[in-house]
Amino acid sequence: MEKIFKPVSGYLALIIALAALIFGIVLFVNAGNYENSGAMVVSGIIVLLISIFAFKGVMVVNPNHSRVCVFFGKYIGTVKENGLLWVNPLYSTMRISLRAQNLESAKLKVNDKLGNPIEIAAVIVWQVHDTYKAAFEVADYDHYVKVQSEAAIRHLASTCPYDQFEDENASLTLRDGGEKVNEMLEKELNERLFAAGILIREARISHLAYAAEIAGAMLQRQQATAIVAARYKIVEGAVGMVELALEQLSKKAIVQLDEERKAAMVSNLMVVLCGEKGAQPILNTGTLYQ
Repeated sequence: MEKIFKPVSGYLALIIALAALIFGIVLFVNAGNYENSGAMVVSGIIVLLISIFAFKGVMVVNPNHSRVCVFFGKYIGTVKENGLLWVNPLYSTMRISLRAQNLESAKLKVNDKLGNPIEIAAVIVWQVHDTYKAAFEVADYDHYVKVQSEAAIRHLASTCPYDQFEDENASLTLRDGGEKVNEMLEKELNERLFAAGILIREARISHLAYAAEIAGAMLQRQQATAIVAARYKIVEGAVGMVELALEQLSKKAIVQLDEERKAAMVSNLMVVLCGEKGAQPILNTGTLYQ
């Protein structure tokens, strides 16, 4: 479990290291001027070692960065304080960024719930939440995020149909799911990456399409469905207009039509209203029955 380690100020350690360095140099320079020069040389070496020891423990931690400190295999804690700091020089440290990072997955080819091959990709925003788990629970947390993200995207695609063309009773599809699909992906990613101390800030589907081998057939099916739906609306509107026309003619007694002529009129109106091209009018200069 992550522990916060608070080091001492690095400015004080830096001053001591510089002072020890200067003092050690002075001892070496002046060693020949004294009878007990050997003792001064030894003292100078000791002071210089102290200076090196102090310098080695000085480190800089930038904003949204951290250092994991380990002492001969034992986890000491994580430094999240920013600035010039000093820790025990015998500590081994590991840099771990706490900044949010973007991961854009490759376009994955996978079968949806109904077995149709599709292409899917996602954009994921993640950051390290627990430095202990990121450093010690997995071998390489960055690679772990990429592999598990790909696995989560594949699993999501296989649990939902692409659309409702083949499964009209589907309550959730990849194409129309929107925020619900993104929430499912985000939840699964958090569950998979919890072991590595990773927090998913956001996950969204960035690319979704049928695979190339069936894209043409699916496009034709979608076009046919759209044409049928449009024709249905046209016929529905035409029937209403014909019904209104007959009702108004009868109400205002403009012309009296028997059943045969009503049928002919309905047929002509439906042709005019439902035709793809404009009708060519024919003027009848005789009677209605000629």
